[in-house]
Amino acid sequence: MSVTATETGSATAVADDRPKAATRQHFLPLIVDVAVPVGSYYLLKNGFGVGTMAALGWSSVVPAVRTLWSVVRERKVNALAALILFVNVAGLLLSLVAGDPRLMLAKDSGISSVIGIGILVSVMAGRPMMTTAMKPFVTKGDRARTAAWERLLSGSERFRKFERTFSLVWGVALLGECVVRIVGAYTLPVDTMVWLGTVVMIGTMALTMVVSGGLAAGPMEAMVRAELAGGTTDR
Repeated sequence: MSVTATETGSATAVADDRPKAATRQHFLPLIVDVAVPVGSYYLLKNGFGVGTMAALGWSSVVPAVRTLWSVVRERKVNALAALILFVNVAGLLLSLVAGDPRLMLAKDSGISSVIGIGILVSVMAGRPMMTTAMKPFVTKGDRARTAAWERLLSGSERFRKFERTFSLVWGVALLGECVVRIVGAYTLPVDTMVWLGTVVMIGTMALTMVVSGGLAAGPMEAMVRAELAGGTTDR
C-alpha cells in the first residue's frame, strides 16, 4: 500500500508540474527576446561606449540565435517559429546595412507587422498559427486533455471558431503595436524609444493575453474539461 501511495503521489507531483513546465517553456523565450536585447543595448552603448547603430545591431543577435537554436533543438519547424526566425534574421541584416537608428527601431515594428500579417493569413488559410503557442496552456501536457483537444478540433465547429478567434486577436494586436511603435520611432528620442518600445510590446502582449484568453482560450479550456467529463458541448 505504501508503494502504491508513493507511486500515486509521484504521478500527481509530475502532473502538477506540467503546467508550470509549460509556462516556463513558453515565457523563457519572451524573457530572452525582451530583456536581453534591451539590457545589451544600454550595456553596449553606455557601458562600453559603442555607437547607437552598432548597439542596436548587436542587441538583435541573441533573439535571432535563440529562435534558430529552438528550431534545431526541436528538429521540427512550425510556421510561427519559422516566421519569427525569418524576420529576426532579416532585421539583423537590415541592422548591418541601415544608416539610420530610427529606421532600425522601426524595423522592430516591421517584425511585429510581418508576424501579425502572417498570423492573419494563416487564419484565412485555415491553419491558425497561434494554435501552436496556445495548445500547451489548454492541454497542460496531459494526454487525456490532448486527446479531448484533438476530438474537439476535428468534430466541433464552435471549438475551431474559438481557435481562429485566438489567432485573429493576436494578429490584429500585433499590427496595432506596429503602428504605435513606428510613430514613436520617428517622433521620440532613440534612447527613449528603445525602452518605451519594449513597454509598448509587453503591454500589448499582456492585454492581448487577457482578451484572447477571455474570447477564445478560456472557452476552449472549458470545452476540453466538458469533453473529459463526458458532458455534451455545442458543436
